[in-house]
Amino acid sequence: MTHLFKAFRPLLEDFLSLIVFAALYALTDNLILSVAAGMAISIAQIAWERIRGRKIEAMQWASLALVVVLGSISIATNDPVFAMIKPSVAQAAIGIVMLKPDWMARYLPPIVTDNISPRALTAWGYVWAFLMLGLAAANVFVAFNFDAKAWAAYTFFVPLPAKVALFFLQYLWIRASVRRSIRARMAVQAA
Repeated sequence: MTHLFKAFRPLLEDFLSLIVFAALYALTDNLILSVAAGMAISIAQIAWERIRGRKIEAMQWASLALVVVLGSISIATNDPVFAMIKPSVAQAAIGIVMLKPDWMARYLPPIVTDNISPRALTAWGYVWAFLMLGLAAANVFVAFNFDAKAWAAYTFFVPLPAKVALFFLQYLWIRASVRRSIRARMAVQAA
């Protein structure tokens, strides 16, 4: 179970500001409070990484920029429609960043990169990119065809569970593939 948590933690950290925003907006219906809380979480996460001397990856910078810029515009306009479209812009931008073949490298321990082909890992990266682009399109559809309450429910119950489901699917595949690779290598060495 600790391997699962270690694997899931970076993903949870990257999406924490969105989770906080969606949960607060669903609970309070207060756009400014929700956006401000999401922005504060994102800024605090980057500051904490810098204090710890860790490298800030492209995905983290993109997420911060999107949260701050789009969050500021949401607060300035106080327009729920803009706030509802904002996740589509963020998801599309993140999906585009995920089209970079090696974006997953920061999330993977050496045991994975040593035992699974770069081609397979790149394919998983593309699966993630297409999920994010699909969620961006679905969010636009919901934002323009339903009210803010329905959108908040969608935001809370669809994107995060979809990402968690894909994460678990990928985790199980990687775990099985690593085990298979190690067993095959041990069999060759034994022979």
